[in-house]
Formats: sequence, structure tokens, C-alpha cells
Amino acid sequence: MAPFLAYEDKGPDTHRVPLVLVHGHPFDRTMWAPQLERFPGTRRVVAPDLRGYGASPTTPAVADFSGFARDIEALLDELKVEAFVLAGLSMGGQIVMDCYRLFPERVRGLVLADTFPSAETPEGVRTRDAMADRLLAEGMRGYADEVLERMVAPYASAEVKAHVHGMMTATAPEGAAAALRARARRPDYVPLLPRVSVPALVVVGADDTFTPVSDALALHAALPDAELHIVDGAAHMPNLERPEVFDAALEEFLARVDARQPSSAPPRL
Repeated sequence: MAPFLAYEDKGPDTHRVPLVLVHGHPFDRTMWAPQLERFPGTRRVVAPDLRGYGASPTTPAVADFSGFARDIEALLDELKVEAFVLAGLSMGGQIVMDCYRLFPERVRGLVLADTFPSAETPEGVRTRDAMADRLLAEGMRGYADEVLERMVAPYASAEVKAHVHGMMTATAPEGAAAALRARARRPDYVPLLPRVSVPALVVVGADDTFTPVSDALALHAALPDAELHIVDGAAHMPNLERPEVFDAALEEFLARVDARQPSSAPPRL
């Protein structure tokens, strides 16, 4: 059976732990372009388009936030990726936490970038529902224009800004709206964090205003075995704004996870 999600699957199966990259809202798997260039040289890397985003279908629409995690689980089952490091940014980080909630036995490490664990406030639910209504009525361009210089810093390169704006305007309003409503009703992951038994890397752009450094500090403090990396010269998307810094931190973390694993891996089927 063909996988439900569109995806990239690059790199060799080796003794190194596969890396799964989960994009944020309202983006697609090309958000991880620098990482998809660098890391498949040494390990298998899988990057899906979430349901409703990129080349993945918008229907049936995700109705429950855990649907994103179940889609990823089904894709990894289909690709026979049994154990992996999960990396997610913003909404993708919350999906990574949901994956750990649902199938922790398969996760060898967590990378949580520019994200936060708490459930939505009542005001936040109203705001996300209102934005969903707006996107359905108006499309994505007005929203993309408004938030571009919060997604990436105003001083980001023109190339990065164009990439981010292009991803946002290419997203189907129906997929973005469904995700906003599901995200507004996501679980509270705060009680989960002290029970995380694998290493974690918390990354945040120093100039992020969506999920500021204070959120990353709290997330780092709540995890039993976590490293914190604050990326100067970046806002909400340090993996694109400062890929050399982000990738160096990720590479060091992955080496640490690899060192904890058995020395051989099963063959790729």
C-alpha cells in the first residue's frame, strides 16, 4: 500500500539512528532543505509533508491533533523505520511530543525547536479558530505577508524570506485551517516532559517572538536529559536562518544518540 503522506526518504541505513523531520505550520517538508542536504550523507533521513500541507492530501482533514502523529507512525511503518530521532519545529515540535506520548518505545531522541508544550488557552482557541475562518475566506497570502518577518527575522536573507513566503502561500487554506482547529484542541504535554527517558535537544532562535527564549528555557528545565541551544541571529526558523549553527548542534546531538545504540543495524528491507 502506498504511504498516505508525501515524503522525502534519503540516505543509507547504517548503525546511525534515522532522523525524522517534522515541519511546522504553514510550511512543508522543504522547510528542512538544509538538513535534507547535509544529513543523508551519514544516515537515513525521512521528512514528510503533514496531512493538508505540501504534496500530501488535504482530505480527509485532520480532526484530532493526534492524527498527525498517527500519520507519521503509519508512514514509518510502511518505510520499515523502526526506531528514530524525531525533530520538529513549532507545531512540528508539538507533533513530536504527541508522537512520544503515543509510541515512546520507538523514539531514541527528541529535537524540539521553537516550540512549547502547554495546551492552548481559551483565548488561544478563539484566536486559532478565527484565523482558520480567515484563511478559508481570504486565502494564505495576506497572512503570509503579515507574519513573514516574525517567522524569520527582518534581517534574514532575501532568499530565506522568499522560501518561507513561498511555502506559506503554497499551502492549501483547507489544510491550514483544519490544522489550526486541531492544534487549538491539542493535549497538554507538560505532564509528559518529566517522563521523557531519551535525550532531548531544545533549540530556539534568540529573536523568536512566537516562542521566545523563555519558552525554551522552561522546556529545557522540564526535560530530564536535555541540552539547550540558543541560536543568535535567528527568529522562529533557525534551521533556515542559521543552518550552519543549527546543523552543528543537531550533528553533535545525533552523535550522542548514536553512541547509546547497538553497534549494528538491521538491513533495510
